[in-house]
Amino acid sequence: MFKIQHIDHVVLRVKSLAAMRNFYEGVLGCTMERENQELGLYQLRAGHALIDLVPVDQTIGREGGAAPGVEGRNLHHFCLRIDPFEPDKIIAYIKENNIEPSKLQQRYGAEGMGPSIYISDPEQNLVELKGPPDESK
Repeated sequence: MFKIQHIDHVVLRVKSLAAMRNFYEGVLGCTMERENQELGLYQLRAGHALIDLVPVDQTIGREGGAAPGVEGRNLHHFCLRIDPFEPDKIIAYIKENNIEPSKLQQRYGAEGMGPSIYISDPEQNLVELKGPPDESK
């Protein structure tokens, strides 16, 4: 059989490619890895994984029906493991970018219990920023 190793990529259908690129590249520090304008596929490097953006008015994005919004999202959330995880600095940085972070909480993830903060991207996709596991838990 086979074993899953990690999340390879997440694909988000988006209404505003410019706003989403500004958030993922400008705020979170992802980098553009590959663009296929013919298909409407914009792949951003996020550590060892990719976050793919597909505009809802382009080839791939049209396959998903209505655009994501308050009444219907593409997914509940996805989690980005970040390092170093310095909560005060992260929260200050997020607020400097006019984004309201959730309260810092301990949550369970792939590596165990650890600190995390939720934020929303410009299209209200929930993004969890997760720190290393708490070894004492």
